[in-house]
Amino acid sequence: MVRHISSGSPFEARIGYSRAVVDGDMVYVSGTTGYDYATMTMPEDAAAQARNALGTIARALEEAGASLRDTLRVRYYITDMAWYDALVGVAGETFGDIRPAATMVVCGLTTPEMKLEIEVTARIGAGGD
Repeated sequence: MVRHISSGSPFEARIGYSRAVVDGDMVYVSGTTGYDYATMTMPEDAAAQARNALGTIARALEEAGASLRDTLRVRYYITDMAWYDALVGVAGETFGDIRPAATMVVCGLTTPEMKLEIEVTARIGAGGD
């Protein structure tokens, strides 16, 4: 049975998606930007955006019964290579010991304040915790 997880973001209802979908022991987390959904604010700093995005992802994984340690694949989307070092610094802190498969794409995002978006796929229990 498929289970849908929401972060409370107004974008989920407006666009018609879930923050995460759980199918068996697999968890598919949608692309997540750096919004603080409690205040609907976006920090200007790319590293802060990455931390916010990963915090939202971590909470979705926790609700699914998983953790960041269970991440198998991560996809990073950045709007400009100027944000690369900030994103890589936060990504390394988060995933350095986990070492999931990863892809980074330079692309446009839906609003100018969005510098990055992060998407993960995880398997509950993959991290061995």
